[in-house]
Amino acid sequence: MAEYSALSIIRNALSGNTNWKPAWRKPDPKPSYDVIIIGGGGHGLSTAYYLAKEHGIRNVAVLERGYLGSGNVGRNTTAVRSNYLLPQNIRFYEHSMKMWERLSHDLNYNVMFSQRGVLNLAHTPAQLDDYTRRGNAMRHLDADAELMDVAAIKRLMPIVDDSKTARFPIYGGLMQWRAGTARHDAVAWGYARGADRRGVDILENCEVTGFIRDGDRIAGVTTSRGEIRAKKVAVAVAGSTGHVMRMAGIDRMPIESHVLQAFVSESLKPILDTVVTFGMGHFYVSQSDKGGLVYGGDIDGYNSYAQRGNLPIVEDVMSEMAALFPSLTTVRVLRSWGGVCDMSMDGSPIITTGPLPGMYLNCGWCYGGFKATPASGWCFAHTIAKDAPHELNAPFTLDRFHRGTVIDDKGQGATPRLH
Repeated sequence: MAEYSALSIIRNALSGNTNWKPAWRKPDPKPSYDVIIIGGGGHGLSTAYYLAKEHGIRNVAVLERGYLGSGNVGRNTTAVRSNYLLPQNIRFYEHSMKMWERLSHDLNYNVMFSQRGVLNLAHTPAQLDDYTRRGNAMRHLDADAELMDVAAIKRLMPIVDDSKTARFPIYGGLMQWRAGTARHDAVAWGYARGADRRGVDILENCEVTGFIRDGDRIAGVTTSRGEIRAKKVAVAVAGSTGHVMRMAGIDRMPIESHVLQAFVSESLKPILDTVVTFGMGHFYVSQSDKGGLVYGGDIDGYNSYAQRGNLPIVEDVMSEMAALFPSLTTVRVLRSWGGVCDMSMDGSPIITTGPLPGMYLNCGWCYGGFKATPASGWCFAHTIAKDAPHELNAPFTLDRFHRGTVIDDKGQGATPRLH
């Protein structure tokens, strides 16, 4: 699989770069497959890759209604971390972190994973106590965490306003040094190429328009490119989950779809070596390799399927950035975009069999979808292949909301927009 290497670059350069293979094929749909995965984002592609690689299931089709990478996998702020509080989430996201650390070698594709650290700033003594608790929980389950004082934060991040007269003074922070960022579209392309090389069909511009039933069982889908049957149908469509599930006759799901906006500034000289989050609001920022600041904040408070947002959130995000970094108030914003998040009732994901026979469901990622890409695909592939969850995703059932065994990591209760 070492198709991309220094030797191949030299060899293809000498031939005028005319002999590179396409990263993935453009096949026509077959009448039937062993598994259909609806959704060609990071989670759908990684699921297909691990189905082929780990379980030998290669007769798989990934259906994407647009072009590959047109959804959330190409519309996010690229942060990767495992700094959660509850054990179910720590174990899952720490497994994902370990997969990130070897992902470029596994895929033979550079996903540009940069372990520059993620720092959560504390702005009150009580918040610092809360971060101490979270850091201890992380270290108890072998995730790295370090409590930083104000002096260490200032050395790491000289541009931050650490003055005593700051509107939100800094009391310390929780750092996860192994966390960082990855190149979002490279992740999609790497998984697509890896799945394709193992026989998976990636069908772009193939929108699902309905489900085929055999009695109560899901037996395939109707699409804009014809009818396709399958023994198993997996749904991994993020913010479109409610829409797709209604096609299957399921009208009520414990998720809501909201737009999450993000922004990129003009290029600056290196000023920020880590990912940092603002503790007195919802704001997070890092600096890309090209020099632009990549940042975002809260979701828009209304339900929407649009990949764009509204001005109140723009104002909110910019005001928090100015409070944390006053010197950046004159920096120009180049562009913004929006991804559609599937916000679950408890802020934790759903990776499960069902809710109909022959169907498998992956959704409810809230803000955590991109960082979960490797572990999500790995666990979902196991669930599809074995018809049973792996121990890492066993808590993330759909019926936990009915049974009351919620995994409420943020402690906001059954209010999706607050997660």
